[in-house]
Amino acid sequence: MVSIGDTLTALATAIGIGLLIGAERERRKGAGPTRGPAGIRTFTLAALLGTLAMLLDGGILLVALIVAMASLLTAAYVKQTHEDPGLTTEFALLLTCLLGALAARQGALAAGLAVCVAIVLAARGQLHHFVSRVLSEDELNNVLILGAAVLVVMPLLPNHPIDPFGALNPRNIWRFAVLMMATGLLGRMIQRMAGPRLGLPLTGLFSGMVSSVATISAMGSHALAHPSQSRPAATGAVLSTVATTCQLTAVIAVIDLPTLAALAWPLGLATLASVAYAGASIVWPAPDEPAAAPQQEVRLEPGGALDVRKAMLLSATMALIMLLSGALAAWFGSRGVLFASAAGGFTDAHSVAATVASMAADGKLGVAAAAVPILAGFSSNTLSKCVAAAISGDRRFARQVLPGLLLVALAAWLGLGVSYWTR
Repeated sequence: MVSIGDTLTALATAIGIGLLIGAERERRKGAGPTRGPAGIRTFTLAALLGTLAMLLDGGILLVALIVAMASLLTAAYVKQTHEDPGLTTEFALLLTCLLGALAARQGALAAGLAVCVAIVLAARGQLHHFVSRVLSEDELNNVLILGAAVLVVMPLLPNHPIDPFGALNPRNIWRFAVLMMATGLLGRMIQRMAGPRLGLPLTGLFSGMVSSVATISAMGSHALAHPSQSRPAATGAVLSTVATTCQLTAVIAVIDLPTLAALAWPLGLATLASVAYAGASIVWPAPDEPAAAPQQEVRLEPGGALDVRKAMLLSATMALIMLLSGALAAWFGSRGVLFASAAGGFTDAHSVAATVASMAADGKLGVAAAAVPILAGFSSNTLSKCVAAAISGDRRFARQVLPGLLLVALAAWLGLGVSYWTR
């Protein structure tokens, strides 16, 4: 039996839900013969009806209430005389009734959902502007593809190892591919919306979500063609490593949170070192820096915003590293994993991190022991970036970028030492 206190709490939550959503709808209701069908009072009553239906008779009365409300809203919609054919208010009213019913069982969840509904309703103009003016058609299609990858493909994949060494988990591999596609898409969208006017450093930061090595190469080529912009190009190259550490954090987080906790200090200090070095290069330019010229747009390698081919290639690399690491771990123990991680890092640090985190999640590697192979892959990947910086730009660009990249790697290992010291 529901206590009086719980009943009063549910009713109060329902009133709050109705007032919150109804206040937003009241502002758009209008006046006169063309006014909307529901305002703040109607929404408050709808939420209360939903709560009372659940408290009195449960699901049967609630279903009858929803059917009755839908019939009334349909009749009101048919009799509308204004030209707006939208159904937002009608659906919001039905949703408010359901949220009121949910408040009788889970008040906190109902209140949180009500806030989300109110935000969506209030952000009508911003959402319409973003979808119709900011988001391109290709990006919208890419978002749909990404949604299918998450909601359709991922649930169909087995969530257990399928190889003799117990290393290849198809769902973890696909989760990694989805994450790479999502971060690449986000980086492209932010880069396009920000534009070149925000400068090379910001472009390097966002482009690093697509490929840090490619960004460093592009920045080096830009500095070679425009010597007066060598310093901001170098700053953008170093800031691209921030995207690397952020992606590493996301990759490890979706696979094994304890491993991420063990790497909190290394990843945090590496990110801080990158930002600090880039900030110092902006505040204190080199004395031999040529006079600044108008900045040009830096273009990455051609490709769409959602680079499915690259994500599949990185996933295949991850699968190969996982299989190799599993075999070496079975034959040589943790030393084999360390060797495979260091070698695989020259190609991609994210694949190494995902592989080692998967092994830690499956209990094949201790959480503390997983930190060293991941940082080994991160360090060897930093060497790849150093090579890209050395061969893509001039000497000035290399002198500005290489210390920053090495500082980031050193900060990561220093963070590992701090984590051991504070354990």
